[in-house]
Amino acid sequence: MIRIRWPVALATLFLIVFGWYLVYTQLLQDGLRENQALMSEVFAIAQELIQDTSRSERLVGGRLQDVPLFDLQEVMIRSRIPMIIISPAESVVSVENLPFEADILTPEGQEEVQAYVSRIEANGQEPVRGAGGNLIYLGDPPQLSSLRWIPWLQASGLTLTALIGFLVIRYQRSAEQDKAWTAMARELAHQLGTPISSLKGWLELMGLPDDEIPEGVTSDTVAMGIETDLVRLERISHRFELIGRDPDLEILDIREVVRDLEQYLQARLPRLASEVLLVVDVPKDMPEILGSEVLLSWALENLVKNALDALAGRGGEIQLKVREGPYGWLHLRVHDTGPGVDPELRDRIFDPGVSGKDRGWGVGLTLSRRIIEVTHKGHIFLLNSEGEGATFDIRLPTAQA
Repeated sequence: MIRIRWPVALATLFLIVFGWYLVYTQLLQDGLRENQALMSEVFAIAQELIQDTSRSERLVGGRLQDVPLFDLQEVMIRSRIPMIIISPAESVVSVENLPFEADILTPEGQEEVQAYVSRIEANGQEPVRGAGGNLIYLGDPPQLSSLRWIPWLQASGLTLTALIGFLVIRYQRSAEQDKAWTAMARELAHQLGTPISSLKGWLELMGLPDDEIPEGVTSDTVAMGIETDLVRLERISHRFELIGRDPDLEILDIREVVRDLEQYLQARLPRLASEVLLVVDVPKDMPEILGSEVLLSWALENLVKNALDALAGRGGEIQLKVREGPYGWLHLRVHDTGPGVDPELRDRIFDPGVSGKDRGWGVGLTLSRRIIEVTHKGHIFLLNSEGEGATFDIRLPTAQA
C-alpha cells in the first residue's frame, strides 16, 4: 500500500491548477486582443467607406452590400472598447469608451489621453490607419481587464482551500497522535500489569508463615520467579524506550531473531482443547539485515500474538516464513487460519486505536508498522486472502542493499 503525503499532493495539485488557470486566461487575453485588432481594422474600413462615397458605391454590389456602414460604426462604439482617433498632427480628435473621464478640448485632457495611448503602444498594440491618415487606437476591452483578476481570485480560492485542507490534515494527524499516545499508554499499562501482579504475588507468598507456604515452593523458586518478572519488566521498558527514538542499528541474522522469538512464543501457545501450532520456516543462508533485534522481535511478536487472539477458542495454525526477495529485499510472512480481518477494518487496520478485538487497544499493529517502516525502512502489508485467515507481508532491505 502506498501512503500518500497529502500536503505534498495538495500543494502539487494547487500549482498545477493555478498554472492551468494562468495559461487559460492568457489564451483568452490573446484571443480578445486579436478580436480587438480585427475590430480596429473594421472600424477603419467603415470610416473610409463612410467618407468615400464612390468606393462605397463600388462595394454595394459586393460582399458589403447589406451592411449599413453607420450601423457598423455604431456597433463598434457600443462594444465598450476604448477607442482613440489621433490626427496626423498628433492631436486627439475623437474618443469613445475611455476608462476615465477626459475633455479632449482642454490641454489636460489631451495630455491624459496621449498618456493612455502611450500605455497602449507599450503593450505592443499597433494603431490602424483610417480615413485622412488618422490613427485609430483601441484599448483593452473591459472583459480583458476583468480577466486579469481571474487567476488571482482563483488563486485566492485555491489558497484558502489548500489552507483549510492543511488545517484538516494537521488536525487529523494531531488526533491520530493523541490516539496513538493514549493507546500506547494503555498498552504499556497492560504489559506492565502482568509482571507487576506476579511480583505482588511473590511478595505475598514471601510474607506467609512457613506452614502456609505451598509445598514445593522454595526460596529458590521465589527468587527465580522474581528474576523472570524483573527481566520481563526490563524488556518492556527497553522496548518503549527504543520506540521513542532512533535506535542504533546492527547487523542481524534473521534466523536467530526468528528462532529466539519462536522459543519465547512456544511456551505460550495453547496446548489443550484449542491447540495452536506455530510453524516456522526460515531457510539457511538468508541475507543479513540492518536493524534492532529488540524492536524487530517486538513487531513480529505483535503479529503472532494477534494471530493467537484470532485463533482463541478455535485453534489452528500460525505460519512464519522468511524468503529472499528480488532487488535486495527480505520477505517475512505471517499467516494464520483464523476468521480473517473484518473488511470494514482492512484499510484502517494499522491506524492507532483500530482493533478487531472487543477489548483491544489498537496499538500493536501501529507499533509494528512504525518499527518496520520508520526504524527499518521497510514495508508492511495486509494481503488480500482468498481463503481463510489473515496474511501480513513484511519486506525489509538487506544489509547489502
